Formats: sequence, C-alpha cells, structure tokens
Amino acid sequence: MTHAKRLIAATSAAVGLGLGAVSAAQAVEVTIATVNNGDMIRMQKLSSQFEKQHPDIDLKWVVLEENTLRQRVTTDIATHGGQFDVMTIGTYEVPIWAKQDWLKQLDFDKSYDVDDLLDPIRKGLSYKGNLYAAPFYGESSMTMYRKDLFKKAGLTMPENPNWGDIYEFAKKLNDPKDEVYGACLRGKPGWGENMAFVTTMANSFGARWFDENWTPQLDQPAWEHTLSFYVDLLGHYGPPGAASNGFNENLSLFNSGHCAMWVDATVAAGFVSDPSQSKVADEVGFAQAPTAVTAKGSHWLWSWALAIPASSKHAEAAQKFIAWATSKGYTELVAQKDGWKAAPPGTRKSLYNNPNYQQAAPFADMVLKAIETADPTDSTMRPSPYVGVQFVAIPEFQGIGTTVGQQIASALTGNTSVKQALENGQRATARVMAKAGYNDK
Repeated sequence: MTHAKRLIAATSAAVGLGLGAVSAAQAVEVTIATVNNGDMIRMQKLSSQFEKQHPDIDLKWVVLEENTLRQRVTTDIATHGGQFDVMTIGTYEVPIWAKQDWLKQLDFDKSYDVDDLLDPIRKGLSYKGNLYAAPFYGESSMTMYRKDLFKKAGLTMPENPNWGDIYEFAKKLNDPKDEVYGACLRGKPGWGENMAFVTTMANSFGARWFDENWTPQLDQPAWEHTLSFYVDLLGHYGPPGAASNGFNENLSLFNSGHCAMWVDATVAAGFVSDPSQSKVADEVGFAQAPTAVTAKGSHWLWSWALAIPASSKHAEAAQKFIAWATSKGYTELVAQKDGWKAAPPGTRKSLYNNPNYQQAAPFADMVLKAIETADPTDSTMRPSPYVGVQFVAIPEFQGIGTTVGQQIASALTGNTSVKQALENGQRATARVMAKAGYNDK
C-alpha cells in the first residue's frame, strides 16, 4: 500500500468518511474551522477588526469541540471536500498532510517576522524546511495547584514534582464533602484528549508505544504500571465523572475551585490566573509536569495552528487572515483589549522578551522552559522508531489513539480492568499496524 493510500485509509478508519463537499462558498467568504478553546473564541470575537481592515472578506466560523473538529477537518482534507478555507490543526497533522500536498505552503512578507517564531514550534509546523501552518498558540504541559490549600495542609510543591508526590498531595488534599478533589486529569477519550495526557505519563513511567520494529508495547509492564496508577489516582482522588472530562471541563472545575491540582496544557495558565475567569486566580501556583522513572517525554509539545487546505477556493484571502491572526499585531490587540496575560502564548520569542508580558504572566519562564525542553525526537526512555511526545507521528495514530483512549476511559469508569483494557488496545493496534504494512519495514 502506498503512503498516500495508507494515509487515506487511516484517516477514513479514524473518523468514518461520509461528509460530502459543501456547495461552493461565496467568492469572498472565508470559512474557518476552529476548536472551542478560550483563545480561539477570543480570536473570533476580535475578528471584526480584520473584517474592518479587509471589507472584501467575510469570515464564516465553524467552532467545534476538539474531537469533533478533528473528525470534520480530517474527513474534509482526506476527501478534498473544500468545506474549509482555514483549518485549525496541530503539530501532529501538519507534516503528515504537507507530505501529501494536502496543505498550501504559507508565504509571509518580511513584516510577519517568521524568524521570531519559537524554534520547536516552527519546526513542528514545517515540512522540508517550509512552513505549512502558522501557530496561533503553542504549549507544553505543567502542574497547576492551589497554594492556599497546600499552605493550609503544610505541604510544599516542588518545582519538579514526581508522580509519587502528586499522589500523596492528592490524598491529603482530597475533600469530597466540600467538593474539592485532589487531582483533576483528562479522562475524556480521544487521541488528543486523554491519550495526550496518558502518553506523557506513560513516557515518564518508562513506557513507549512501539519498539524499534514497530511492535506495539501496550502489553508491557510499564504501560500496566502507568494505567494502574492513573486509574487509582483519579478513582480515589479525582472528581466524579472524570472519564468525561477533557481540557475545557477540567479548566471549568479548576476555575470554580474544585481542584487542588491539575496537570494539563500550559496554555491554561493564563486562564486559571485571570480573576475575570477564575475564582482562585490569586491562589494558583505552577510547577513542571510530573516525572516518574524518567523525565523524558514527561511534558508534551503542541501547537494549535492555522493552515490552508489545498482544496480551499479562497487561499489568498485565507492567507491574509492567517497572517493577521498569528501576527505580533494580533498579540498587541489582545493585550490592549484583555491585558498582556491573555496574549496567545508559546509562539513568539518577542512575547517572552517583552517586560509587559513577563510582569503580567509570572508563569512565562516556566512555560518557555517546558516548550524548549520537550524533544519529539527523543521522548522515550527506551529507543523508539517514532517522532512525537504525546502522539506518534504516523497516519495511523489518529485511529489507534482514539481506540486505545476509549479502552482507557472504560478502565477509568470500572467497566473493564486495566489489564483487559491494555490487552484490547494491544490487539487493535497490532491489527492496524499489520494491515498498514509496518511489520514489513
């Protein structure tokens, strides 16, 4: 099977093809598919500024929950459907799709200052040295915690905690009678939801998705240790219904005072410390993502980015919008409207050199360190054949990660055992890899 056919087969299996191309859009209507995260909602709100500057361009927004967004854009790109002119995609999709000529190469003028983009973020959105998506925000992962609860309990969060620390803190701080839970962690199934988190945890426990011969490793002890720990921690000291909680749900829980600790994306730092959004803004502390037997792969690397599908009928107008939304000028617009703390993080060197941002965002240096030390080419303790920290950069991973994520969510709810969930995931992954021809490599 050729790489292109294998890619289409993988994306088809992952999302289930069935969406046809929509009717041709109006000549100046640019359709933008994006995720319902806070920074993107702000982008939509501020986009009237772009339309004022470009009266010949109308913006049409399709704002979707993360898993749904991924299904819709993957279906559209694989079928050349032409539904969208701008897609919000990430570090996983860009190199894979660019290789297939499914994305248009971006071309910015000098004023955009491509060299200002953080090197790990820029590299992750490039193929053969050319940029195929522009980062709207970049992130790693970190530990957020309630300083007031820690102080009351006489506890001190290390700058570099391990998972043993997190477990003991969660045990001591868990107070379900007052609806405060020791640890909030992702449980919602999806390759970019629970599996982004669980994979970094597994990396730190010494696990890997595949050995050097592309043989799945979910049946190995390190994965069982990881999942047993995860299920135990959330089962005893997590919020009710944890298997339904993704990034946005846990953000809401933390901001409303229901989480003593939350390990998740660094982009959340600006939200949890914003008094207009968070009831506990003045009491939030930050630490690096936890480690276990190794620090390798313990914190992820991701960017939500804007790209133009090859099927776009309005690529020139789409390029203008992307240049606006990911520019230094947009960052300054956000700062003017909502303060420097709200500036889209993790994309530009100039932001982290800006004293206004440094003052408004005390977490800035920690976030920058996490992004710069995440290494997609060396994310596992034992050798592995793939690139990626919280994902495996092969076309099949979207389907594999979603399937395994469902099994792990089932273990979290108690509907299946940890051992059975991993056995099911191992079999499903082995079938996919054999069908795709990895056993012949």
